[in-house]
Amino acid sequence: MLRPKYITFDCYGTLSRPLFPDMAREIYAGRVSADAMDRFVQDFAAYRLDEVLGAWKPYRDVIVNAIERVCRKHSVTFDEVEAERFYEAVPHWAPHPDVPEALKIVAKEFPLVGLTNAMDSQITANVAQYQAPFHAVITAEQVQSYKPRLKGFEAMMDQLGARPEELLHVSSSFRYDLMPAYDLGIRMKAWVNRRHEPPNPFYEYHEIADIGGLPGLLGL
Repeated sequence: MLRPKYITFDCYGTLSRPLFPDMAREIYAGRVSADAMDRFVQDFAAYRLDEVLGAWKPYRDVIVNAIERVCRKHSVTFDEVEAERFYEAVPHWAPHPDVPEALKIVAKEFPLVGLTNAMDSQITANVAQYQAPFHAVITAEQVQSYKPRLKGFEAMMDQLGARPEELLHVSSSFRYDLMPAYDLGIRMKAWVNRRHEPPNPFYEYHEIADIGGLPGLLGL
C-alpha cells in the first residue's frame, strides 16, 4: 500500500484525453494519404517533444513550430491559422471517463497536485473538468520549463516542501514524466497504461489500466 504525502499528476494524456492525433487526422485528411497518416501523427508527437527540450517558449509556439516542421517533412502546405487551432483546442480537452470519480475518492485523503506542460490560461478549464479539488497546479509557464526537463519537478518539490520519496507521481508517459521522476529519486510512481507508450519495467513503477486503479494502490 502506498502512502505518499502528495500525489502528483501529469495532466494532458494522463487525466485529459489529448485530441492532437484526432485533429491531425481530420485537418490533414485531404492532404496526407491514408498510408502516411500514422507516420504524420507520430512525427507531430516527436516534434512536440523536441520543441520542449530547449529554452522555454509559450506553448502556442511549441505547437505551431511542431506543425510547421511536420508539414515540411511531409511536403504539406503550412498554415499558421490552421496550426493555432491545435493550441486553442487544449482547454476544451475533456478528462478520460475514468478520471473524475477516482480522483474524488483519492482527494478525500491525499492532496492532489498537477505538474503540466501547459499555460496558466489553459489548464484551469481542464482541471475544472476533473471535478476534484487540487492542492496546487504547477505549469510550465510558471517555472519557465517543460517536462521532461527536471526544473519543473524541482520547482514543484520546492513549492510543496516535499522530498522525492514523499511523492507518488502518476503519468501515462515515460518520456515526459516517469523517466525524469526516476532520475530525481521519486520512488513511488504509477504508470497509467493509456497504450500510447510501451511498458518499461526498468523505471520501477506500479502499472494501472486507468485512474480507476489508483485508489487500490492507496488502500482506498
